Amino acid sequence: MNTKSIIVASLCVGALAVPFADSFAQATAPAVVKAAELKIGYVDTQRVFRTAPAAVKAAKDIENEFSARDQSLQKMAKQLQSLQESVEKNALTLSDADRSKKEREFSELSREFQRKQREFREDLNLRQNEANAAIIEKANKVIKQIAETEKLDLVLQDVVWVSPRLDITDKVVKALSDK
Repeated sequence: MNTKSIIVASLCVGALAVPFADSFAQATAPAVVKAAELKIGYVDTQRVFRTAPAAVKAAKDIENEFSARDQSLQKMAKQLQSLQESVEKNALTLSDADRSKKEREFSELSREFQRKQREFREDLNLRQNEANAAIIEKANKVIKQIAETEKLDLVLQDVVWVSPRLDITDKVVKALSDK
């Protein structure tokens, strides 16, 4: 094939593509116009969890609920530490039987501490997740009401960046405060 044939073939393909490009632009034009009319809102869920009165109250309630167990664990940790220091300090002066007894006592107390600490963390996480789920449920109802009232087409959460003019978080927090 010579150069002249390649140029003619390229021009023919280009001429055929122009009507398709024009019809594609016409087909997508209404979608572009509709996207410009789209009303969007944004909610910062982390800010809702930090500032909404229901979330703050739930966090405080959980803290009060678990404070006694936390103090008990701290007391147990100090007891473990003093037992370990005692074993290390008196290791040379204790008989083999006494040292073994203290080491066994330390191991048992350490296992008990780890078990209680694990149970504490599991219970705390479970309770926090329950409280967060209740707050999210309330927040989602409020968000839906705000979206309907303000005729929003889309409400986003957890985005990389958003313009402050789209942020409806304060409205959500205020509506949660009123309930």
